[in-house]
Amino acid sequence: MIDEKLLVAQLKNSDTQEQAFRNLMSLYKERLYWHIRKIVLNHDDADDVLQNTFIKVFKNINSFKENSKLYSWIYRIATNEAITFINKKAAKQHIDINELQHKITDNLHEDPHYSGNEIQQLLQKAIIALPQKQQLVFNMKYFDEMKYSDISEILETSVGALKASYFHAVKKIEIFLKSH
Repeated sequence: MIDEKLLVAQLKNSDTQEQAFRNLMSLYKERLYWHIRKIVLNHDDADDVLQNTFIKVFKNINSFKENSKLYSWIYRIATNEAITFINKKAAKQHIDINELQHKITDNLHEDPHYSGNEIQQLLQKAIIALPQKQQLVFNMKYFDEMKYSDISEILETSVGALKASYFHAVKKIEIFLKSH
């Protein structure tokens, strides 16, 4: 188990910052990649957003207040970066975010980095049909197996609201899957 307080101290100290940042990246890059990938769906886009996330973490580590977990703070940055990225991508194509996500999901089978079968692709389509907040909550709870308390810190939403969002997401996904 990592000592977050020590890592934060090392990240904020110019003498230990470089090595601490390498440690931080190796600790979180895979989990963050998959979290981001579930939002942006595309491998190359997820890599770009992951890089932007780490740049933002590096630039802003000294303003990290330590009133939340480092992990939660980084996840919040990654989530916001991913949402900003897909919003900009949709705006560039002059379509709304839902249309963009449907387009990407329809082309998932062409992505060489996507190894899912038809059922997994159908699940992705069901998730994309959800409102953005429900997508985030479902992905974090179902795929990342995060605790509601951690999701609450990341999304800055009450646990009760998250439980309701997850419940509604699951119901909508079940209805979607039964109808296809």
